[in-house]
Amino acid sequence: MRILMSIPSLERGGAERQFAALAAGLAARGHEVLAVTLDRAGPLAGELGRARLVELMRGAGRNGLGALAALAGLLRREAPQVHYAFLPTCTVRAAMLAPLVPATRLVLGIRAADSARGPNAPRRLAGRLLLELEARLSPLADLVVANSEAARKACVGRGFAPGRLHVVANSVDTARFLPDRERGAALRRQWGVVAGQTLVGVAARLDPHKGHAVFLEAAALASAARPDLRFVCLGGGPQTLAAGLRERALALGVADRVAWTGEHADMPAAYNALDMLCLPSERESAPNVLAEGLACGLPCLASRVGDCEGMLGECGLTVAPGDAVALAGGMLALLARREAEGAGLAVRCRARAEGLFSVERMVEETEALFLKTRGAGGRQG
Repeated sequence: MRILMSIPSLERGGAERQFAALAAGLAARGHEVLAVTLDRAGPLAGELGRARLVELMRGAGRNGLGALAALAGLLRREAPQVHYAFLPTCTVRAAMLAPLVPATRLVLGIRAADSARGPNAPRRLAGRLLLELEARLSPLADLVVANSEAARKACVGRGFAPGRLHVVANSVDTARFLPDRERGAALRRQWGVVAGQTLVGVAARLDPHKGHAVFLEAAALASAARPDLRFVCLGGGPQTLAAGLRERALALGVADRVAWTGEHADMPAAYNALDMLCLPSERESAPNVLAEGLACGLPCLASRVGDCEGMLGECGLTVAPGDAVALAGGMLALLARREAEGAGLAVRCRARAEGLFSVERMVEETEALFLKTRGAGGRQG
């Protein structure tokens, strides 16, 4: 198949990493894959394998009519059999252009359980408008692929046709993310963690809905019961938000227990420095960090949102979002279980990641859907 895949950029992020892994996997299976970024690609361009990269605007701006015209021209020249668009910036443009290339099957990739209204709506007006447009234009798609059951249900609530919706869960590169405690030892020393201390980490960009404030409150509560606990926040974000969180840690009396790393390039090493991974988000779809943490043998604690509970199974715990007391209790319970079960829990975490989240499974399921939609009769129903 000739497959064109589009995404705003290939900067480091969950959707971007899934895009790169899928493009590389489809190309490795013999398909002609064109990986298109609206702007400059970014660091994950090096993970595209045999897929061919096209950077449409290269810094000239992804949001104007120029990007739309450039994408239209590329679709006409390349005449792909399938156009798979990731994220609303691309899905909306792809749907607008679909009538111009009727021979190309349009597939929309939904990567979040967001909605244009309600508690899961983006904070910015532009984001809400994009989601509204995405839903209104969705009848122009031949297929809609959600990365979680939560995202599929959100799409139905937004008015997408249920018959076009399918779920293909995210993947994790288990050859890259694997247990290797020695690899994380240097980071523990760098973060001031000494022998006999237990390290709990959050791996998420600094964003209000990721729950860092609740994590700090839970850290204070859990530390009162276990003075050996130390904490690390892995992820960058706005300086004003980072400063506010540091001030909150100081007010809670845990500033000397919390390390702040900013964006961290070597995430496999970072996971292997932890004793437990925590994701206290207000909302999620199917967060990559949980699959990555499991692949590194880490028990995981997460908010009971999106598909988190199903992802973790018996290899972690979920608690109500926004509840610092519940989060602290979950930390203590899961750490006690880790200490009681020893290496056996790490082995089960790794096995769960290998069984549910392999790249090969994601590529095969996506390929099968593309082949099926190519044989279908178009955009009716």
